[in-house]
Amino acid sequence: MARAAVSSDEMSNAVVLTGRVAADPEERVLPSGDRLWTCRVVVPRPEVRMLASGRRGPSVDVVDLAGWSARVRRSMRSWRAGDVVGVEGALRRRFYRAGGQTSSRVEVEVTTARVLRRAASG
Repeated sequence: MARAAVSSDEMSNAVVLTGRVAADPEERVLPSGDRLWTCRVVVPRPEVRMLASGRRGPSVDVVDLAGWSARVRRSMRSWRAGDVVGVEGALRRRFYRAGGQTSSRVEVEVTTARVLRRAASG
């Protein structure tokens, strides 16, 4: 099967998510002095799929978020577990050293963040 050529202007790394904040976001200060806010959001899958084993596959995805810009950090620090949030950003693979080894993680680098619905309180 022949593949059509795709030019670089047709490619995109754009992520749009709406999900529930899994736990209160945390501020992290890197060795460089850079600050960011991180958290995880739980995003339901539109349908539960059946695995080859006959078992049901995951019904949610858990996605790591990283907020680097001042505007995004201000928004994320007000979030609480259970809030429903909307974010836009780009998928990033970040490398870091841990325990003498190089590791990596994939996360969404958030460029736009807002609370859509606050969690019900106590």
